Amino acid sequence: MPIRPLPPELINQIAAGEVIERPASVVKELVENSIDAGARRIEVDIEQGGVRLIRVRDDGGGIPRDELALAVASHATSKIGSFDDLERVASMGFRGEALASVSSVARFSLTSRQQGEDSAWRIDVDGGRLQEARPAQHPPGTTIEVRDLFYNVPARRKFLRAERTEFAHIDDLLKSLALAREGVDIRLSHNGKPVRLLKPARDENAALARVAEVLGPEFPGQALRVEHEAAGMRLSGWVGLPTASRSQADQQYFYVNGRLVRDRVVAHAVRQAYADVLFHGRHPVFVLFLELDPAGVDVNVHPAKNEVRFREQRLIHDFLFRTLHEALAQTRAGVSAPVAEQSVPLMAAAGATVYDNRLSSSPAMPAWPQASSQSRLSLGVRDEPLADYATLFGSIAPPRPSTSWTPPSGNEAEQGGEVPPLGYAIAQLKNIYVLAENEHGLVLVDMHAAHERITYEKLKNGRVTANLRSQMLLVPLSIAVSAKEAAAAEEHADALGEWGLELSRSGPTGVVVRRIPSLLEGADVSQLTRDVLAELAQHGSSRRLEELENELLSTMACHGSVRAGRRLGIPEMNALLREMEATERSGQCNHGRPTWVQLSLGELDRLFLRGR
Repeated sequence: MPIRPLPPELINQIAAGEVIERPASVVKELVENSIDAGARRIEVDIEQGGVRLIRVRDDGGGIPRDELALAVASHATSKIGSFDDLERVASMGFRGEALASVSSVARFSLTSRQQGEDSAWRIDVDGGRLQEARPAQHPPGTTIEVRDLFYNVPARRKFLRAERTEFAHIDDLLKSLALAREGVDIRLSHNGKPVRLLKPARDENAALARVAEVLGPEFPGQALRVEHEAAGMRLSGWVGLPTASRSQADQQYFYVNGRLVRDRVVAHAVRQAYADVLFHGRHPVFVLFLELDPAGVDVNVHPAKNEVRFREQRLIHDFLFRTLHEALAQTRAGVSAPVAEQSVPLMAAAGATVYDNRLSSSPAMPAWPQASSQSRLSLGVRDEPLADYATLFGSIAPPRPSTSWTPPSGNEAEQGGEVPPLGYAIAQLKNIYVLAENEHGLVLVDMHAAHERITYEKLKNGRVTANLRSQMLLVPLSIAVSAKEAAAAEEHADALGEWGLELSRSGPTGVVVRRIPSLLEGADVSQLTRDVLAELAQHGSSRRLEELENELLSTMACHGSVRAGRRLGIPEMNALLREMEATERSGQCNHGRPTWVQLSLGELDRLFLRGR
């Protein structure tokens, strides 16, 4: 067959195969166009899951009559005009392919009226064949109708799922768009029945209400508000507490300059931030918005525009990890809401730039006295983990209770003052659980899980504050790696040396290991090195060394913590409660299980049918 140019209709159908996967793909392209047009109200009408009809109506700027034909032409757009524009894309769409692709595989009509014009104009496209524009009645804005999707491409139509499934994809898509465009009124109907009304949010409370409508009404009470700026970037949104995790990653929304994306760098950073607090096999819930200079991110890497490539990948990774890691560190036991604004020093990934992490949230937790048995712990396991609890409890004056609440008998609390978040111990159940009374009701604490977290955090702090020890290998170990990993070893040699891993490049695809951290004696050095270099090569940073050490410290903490079956006195139980309030991430043990639960008086009353 001779080489020849393809007809425009076939070109657009080929493009449609990349851009238009299902009805939800059509809705995505049309709604994003409405957003780019400045619409404040968008109505989406669906019939038969989008196969029979997709209608999107907006109140945006509209399209002039003489540009209607260009709007459905391939690679015609008003959003970019040069390579420089492509390098700094700030709009949702920019390729000029969507309408041409959609109109080539459906019966398509576009009606639009510009703001200030007296009349509207309409064009129709049937399977790629454009008809003349004609006058129409329409308020300022644009309406696009897509009927009989894939009617002329039966092979594609056979791959569509059931009506309910296709509509569910559309509903999920609009919810994700609504999270990023909180000021836009979005309405969805199916087969003539209203299904979803997302009213515009005018303030942060209304924005959180919209998030609750998408993620469920329980999410606001189980989320931390994140607000942080550094190095020309801004991260905002909400991250779910570890206790709000899910069995699948179906409620994870990450936006880059308002665009919902999936990215391995982002996923890796979030996963590492939750590593110490999430139960195995669980996935966090979050809605996060990253804003940065459009020149710092390439959005032209996927036809559907749902993948991006960051130019400063390592900086992005470390910025996300450190921000979320510090936010989650504030989830102390007794605090059901995020801590108030406070400054947390962090180090920027690119060097020694110091920035602050600010968590804007509800009123601050009172500054309870921090019980600490020693300023620095060795990395060994304590023989008697509760040996200094009596001294610890006696060294601080317990917080004073309020006049409206009397501490249980047996406590040595003075009268007056505030009640600590976890209250005061009243009993021990089966030598496993500590029961305490606070202003809200009953607190139950798993004493082994709680003390395990406390010991673990002390061990980690001891490792950081002490000089990190390493040991030379008797015989240097040569390891074959990829050329990319060997280059990463050379580039990050100094950083690895700070963690006690000394290695050097020995050729295009080889490294030599001479020293390892003392804590990891007996580890598989070859596998450890390959894991670290693989992460460095892919993400520009690695926490594999730290993770392995943390695994060891977690095991040490587990064995060094008070065991179930150990009888504690009231002073020891109270000391444990105070330590929990002062310890980062004490809401979960090292394995992600909860360490405490709160039963309010209302919940207790409902259990006993009081007031009915």
